Amino acid sequence: MRTIKYIVVHCTATPPETPIDSIKNYWKNNLGWKNPGYHYIIKRNGDIVSIFPEEKPSNGVKGHNQNSIHISYIGGVDKEGKPIDNRTDAQKHSMFNKLVALSEKYPGATILGHRDLSPDKDGDGIIETSEWVKHCPSFDVKEWLKNYTPDLDLAA
Repeated sequence: MRTIKYIVVHCTATPPETPIDSIKNYWKNNLGWKNPGYHYIIKRNGDIVSIFPEEKPSNGVKGHNQNSIHISYIGGVDKEGKPIDNRTDAQKHSMFNKLVALSEKYPGATILGHRDLSPDKDGDGIIETSEWVKHCPSFDVKEWLKNYTPDLDLAA
């Protein structure tokens, strides 16, 4: 049984219409990974697809996979490949609900974004924008969770 310390939010850093199979093929064929990068991927319509068992570590954040669950939304970049929070309302709703469920399942885990696990190069205790290894997930997870109000109409 793995001890889960982090629930890490990602973006696929792909165009929003990218199919999951294309993402999985990239990991396997381009990166040579045996395991996928995430446990869950959220499609544009809000459907959450489980692509890897939580009991096994995926390849979400180097050095943190043994103790993390990884969840991603399809998107996170604009047409030029620049970081942008382009989640749909359905993705936000599903992400929020999945994060709540995962935090209940792993009560000691910290929810954060991939970029929040970048090294603190200057040792000041703050991961600044200049220290990010990646911009993923293209939004501030902690700030979003603090301010998000679920749209109950989407739950119907």
